Amino acid sequence: MHGFADETFIDVTSGNGGHGCVSFRREKYVPKGGPDGGDGGKGGDVIFVVRDNLKTLSHLKTKRVYRAENGRPGEGRRKHGRNGKDAVIAVPPGTLVKDPESGEVIKDLTGLESWVFLKGGQGGLGNWHFSTSRKQTPRYAQSGKSGEDRRVHVELQLIADIGLVGLPNAGKSSMLKALTNAQPKVAAYPFTTKIPNLGVMTGTYKKVVIADIPGIIEGASSGSGMGIKFLKHINRTKAIAFIIDLTEKDPVAVYRTLIQELKEYAPDLAHRKRIIVGTKNDLPGSEAGYTALKKAIKDGINVSISSFSRSGLDELTKYFEKITE
Repeated sequence: MHGFADETFIDVTSGNGGHGCVSFRREKYVPKGGPDGGDGGKGGDVIFVVRDNLKTLSHLKTKRVYRAENGRPGEGRRKHGRNGKDAVIAVPPGTLVKDPESGEVIKDLTGLESWVFLKGGQGGLGNWHFSTSRKQTPRYAQSGKSGEDRRVHVELQLIADIGLVGLPNAGKSSMLKALTNAQPKVAAYPFTTKIPNLGVMTGTYKKVVIADIPGIIEGASSGSGMGIKFLKHINRTKAIAFIIDLTEKDPVAVYRTLIQELKEYAPDLAHRKRIIVGTKNDLPGSEAGYTALKKAIKDGINVSISSFSRSGLDELTKYFEKITE
């Protein structure tokens, strides 16, 4: 996902309604016909449309202003003005539309196909509507209603079943690559992952969507490292997998650091269903690290794996299926 963007601000405007027309029927043998001014067309709406093939909001970074078309004015012979074209804004699943000042969520587009945010103005009535027995030649028509304009904060929160949380270089991306069809960047240095990655794991009886976010370090909830910028992408997950390098000096302390950062960011995340995954079990010292984890942590499922040798991956797949039921 090159050029990944998970939030931006855009200005949107719905179209004005077209004005009604003042016109009178004039034909060769009807020199003084009645009023026949047509109605104005309706202004275009501002519509958000959810596209499954989109994974980022980067396209909204390059185009920040969206204006729907104004309705056309009515014409003689009671011709209705053309309606204005809608402004259609395509967004990925999991998008939130927020108020830019208060941060209040205006609409969560999860599960929706489309949503009309701003309606276009109604077209004005032509003068034929105002003809009465007393006033048969009305020389006025109704003006079209104005559209609306708003600035909104558009934010993406990825939709996944399981979120991977761990320190930089804990092996999250390697595990995601081994379990799913994702192709994240993998390298032997910290912060290789700079953007969230999604992968789909095909298990024995179901598919599980897994989200890998950039590594968390101590103080992330206060802005250290990459801060909490990407933690929002695990808000919607059913479960959290804590990925811990078994060759760390103190893997138990690593786990406690991760739990504390989640608590400070969003307390409910720390109480979500969890699984503790010890990685790199093919390296020297990993066995002692796994023993220490199992002894200290008894409130979750513990699994030991190696993405390189694929040891433990079948067991982990079964646990991922079970924990997301």
